[in-house]
Amino acid sequence: MSHPTQTCRWHAYPTAGELSQAAAQKILHSAQQAIARSGRFSIVLAGGNSPRQVYELLRISDADWRCWQVYFGDERCLPPQDKERNSRMAAEVWLDHVATPRDQIHPIPSELGPEQATAAYTKTLEAVGEFDMVLLGLGEDGHTASLFPGHAWGIEQGSPPVMSIFDSPKPPPQRVSLSAVRLGQAHEVLFLVTGAGKRQAISDWRSGKAIPASAITPRGGVDVYLEESLLGGSHAETGKM
Repeated sequence: MSHPTQTCRWHAYPTAGELSQAAAQKILHSAQQAIARSGRFSIVLAGGNSPRQVYELLRISDADWRCWQVYFGDERCLPPQDKERNSRMAAEVWLDHVATPRDQIHPIPSELGPEQATAAYTKTLEAVGEFDMVLLGLGEDGHTASLFPGHAWGIEQGSPPVMSIFDSPKPPPQRVSLSAVRLGQAHEVLFLVTGAGKRQAISDWRSGKAIPASAITPRGGVDVYLEESLLGGSHAETGKM
């Protein structure tokens, strides 16, 4: 079975700060549109360093927070309050400070271990259709969420929505991740990419190399917000891959 082709729109910014401002505005605009359309905004959050400043900007923004439904793309199997948890970072810099009801924030219960957490989050997502927005990052090796090169990505139709990870090449080895297929079931997918160490991964991605990030194939394509230096100094571009 052939895998769908990914369409990418590349948006380059001179600094990480300008990227974060643009990303926060895009998220807020998408939220307004979704709430006007359906009365709710479902968003999947990314971990790592790139989205932190975006979350800090969202914290001080005006939004109809009570209509947000918040999910996570992946999580490390660590205690809930561990500072390395994606859910902990998002809570500390943003979610603990806005009016989104606690029962509309859906962390992955990865403290249960990969298998139990996968089963629990699969159940959580059963009634969730297409996400309004999925946020993703990019690792230096091309990984996104906890989908790593040389490992299963869940790219085929019929792949499970949530995957147990036992041998992540980055610590900790045990993780839980949404599959590539489930991450692509979204109205919008936005990658946030900062840091000079990502230059090779961007080059691989743009040259058509199969990396985990290239396996996310929503119908509407993906938007990649990245620092200008990662494209050799050029400004915003669009293109298909």
